[in-house]
Amino acid sequence: MLNTIYRIVIACALFGPPAAKAQTIAAKAQTIAARADQPALLDPAGVPHLSEAGRVDYQRFLLQAVPRAFALSEDGAWGWAAAIEDDPVATETRAVQNCAAWGGRSCRVYARDLDVVWPGREAPAPTAPALPLSGGIGWRVQADARFLWQGPERARGVYLWAHGRSAGGADSRGSQPQPHARAFNNAGYDVVRLDRDPATDETEAGAAWMRLALADLRARGYRRVVAAGQSRGAWNALQALDAPGRADAVIAIAPAAHGPTGSIAHGWALDDLRRVVAAARSPGTRIAIANFAGDEFDPDPDGRAAIFGALERRGAALLLLDRPAGLSGHGAGADWRFTLRYATCLLDFAEGRVRGCS
Repeated sequence: MLNTIYRIVIACALFGPPAAKAQTIAAKAQTIAARADQPALLDPAGVPHLSEAGRVDYQRFLLQAVPRAFALSEDGAWGWAAAIEDDPVATETRAVQNCAAWGGRSCRVYARDLDVVWPGREAPAPTAPALPLSGGIGWRVQADARFLWQGPERARGVYLWAHGRSAGGADSRGSQPQPHARAFNNAGYDVVRLDRDPATDETEAGAAWMRLALADLRARGYRRVVAAGQSRGAWNALQALDAPGRADAVIAIAPAAHGPTGSIAHGWALDDLRRVVAAARSPGTRIAIANFAGDEFDPDPDGRAAIFGALERRGAALLLLDRPAGLSGHGAGADWRFTLRYATCLLDFAEGRVRGCS
């Protein structure tokens, strides 16, 4: 199954969105409760020289993939950029240019990736563990150093990300989780990856590794455990619903396990999905699924949506984002529009504050 390889090219330098939209974004930001010990990076009020519109835009910046940079000037202009050709230097250069384009004089970088680097306010991010948290032959659970780290004693929860599987055998280990994971990380969740060796990454093996990984994270004492993934990783997360208590929430982005259009496996894809749904026995788990129009790995969009609907009776709640407008293709979960529209809502749903997303 193809892993989503994405290069989000965002270069934003706005003096602010329309007032109503700004208020909505600011209200959503309140979902993340302020903590006295939160990293300086996550405090918009701590960014000097910014107007209220700038602080709203800084919240958008905090949802972006790395490399990323937020630049500002003492006269109140700002600009940011994220993942410009996955090049940190090009990304930082673009952020400074965007700030200058809005009239900023002597624009400098305030935040780089996870660190505040503004002179006099320097605040490096804590270091994530370098060694795998757990694993075995063909798999490992690895803390992702591109996200803020707290550890099970202090974290609000843990978000486990499982990548897709490339039909061509490409190695997807180490690929960056989709940007919606930033909403969880910014709220205090540690982000870890379930990395799978493509040489042995068959569907049932991936499901077994997912179950083992979730059990290990539970044993470590995390307050909440979220199982998430894209494509085959999402399919494996749904398979882990076959017993209660493994995860408090599952977030499945474009789940699939049967190849793209033209694959002979499409002939039994719906039957396999029915079996996965019928096996689900996790009444305490909140389940979010995103399907996209034009997904070459979806043999029957209407049929799949109907099958997914049965999960409402097999979990605590179901959020089905079925072919949302303006988003298409198997990799649409990595689209910046998906992130801005749904990242905070997915967090709210996982924690039981909402049942749907507008």
